[in-house]
Amino acid sequence: MRRSFVRLLRAVLLAFLVCAVAVPSASADGDDGFTIKDPRITESSGLAASHQHPGVYWTHNDSDDGAYLYAVDGSTGETVATLTLTGIGEPRDVEAISIGPDDQIFVGDIGDNLGGTWDYVWIYQLPEPKELKDQTVKATQYVVTYSDGARDAESLVVHPKTGRVYIVDKNTEGGRLYEGPAELSSSGTNVFKPVAGLPDLEATDAALSPDGDTLVVRSYFGSVAYEWNGGKPKKTGRVGVPFLGQGESVTFTADGEKLMYGAEGADSRVEPEDAPGAAGEGSSPSGEGRAPGAADGEDGGGRGLQVGAVAVAGLLLVVVLFRRATRSRGA
Repeated sequence: MRRSFVRLLRAVLLAFLVCAVAVPSASADGDDGFTIKDPRITESSGLAASHQHPGVYWTHNDSDDGAYLYAVDGSTGETVATLTLTGIGEPRDVEAISIGPDDQIFVGDIGDNLGGTWDYVWIYQLPEPKELKDQTVKATQYVVTYSDGARDAESLVVHPKTGRVYIVDKNTEGGRLYEGPAELSSSGTNVFKPVAGLPDLEATDAALSPDGDTLVVRSYFGSVAYEWNGGKPKKTGRVGVPFLGQGESVTFTADGEKLMYGAEGADSRVEPEDAPGAAGEGSSPSGEGRAPGAADGEDGGGRGLQVGAVAVAGLLLVVVLFRRATRSRGA
């Protein structure tokens, strides 16, 4: 009896350990996080969930890497397509990417490492390819200036319903939301005008929810959610941000249920947080989200609860079996 009990206990413990570290993912499309494995991607600075291809995320390098976009499979972290853009000049400081209506990709070559001294910056527009393969795609280039002078920026969003493009400038004292023309012109200069202040953080990226109701702006170590409010954002609270190092990117998942946060560096991680309004969301009216110092890979949400539930169930089963074996020996 004792030997049989030992064997059974070993089997239970082994099953418990396997379940604890291999809890089934809530989804298989990368919404639970992934590592960007492409050695070419060392400065991922923008992130956008694909409209055409579920579970795929578009990204690009910072600075003057070249006119390239990378499609990364969120279930494996592997690059499944590389786009080479033509019809544009030589990129200077590509910082942001967003997808608007009709599956149009907008790329923001809007960074200014010289501290806001360039007379103009650029936005590129191209259709999201229906087929994921390495290919050359012709893009439209737009010249952009600001009504109140040159500035550095790393955040660009496109409203999912109107298609209007917005930029959030990067300022240590808090930035502003700039609104572009109703339609961008490829033959003239597109003047972006400030329409709202966003004083809470130094913006490194931003994202609009698929329904266009929620704006999330992130900094290196924090994130704030706003009600879009017709382009006059109202702060609703802070949002939890996983600690990933130099945090540079954020996007809503295609269903709007999660926010995916990315960072620069080789083999960089992309990690999820519940989006504002989603079940178990990480924002609160008090403005306090999950501490940004959480360990890399911990989302503080459903996965932790799943592992905890497995652990409790496993321990209870061990206790029951132990008591049963003890009674058997005493009989």
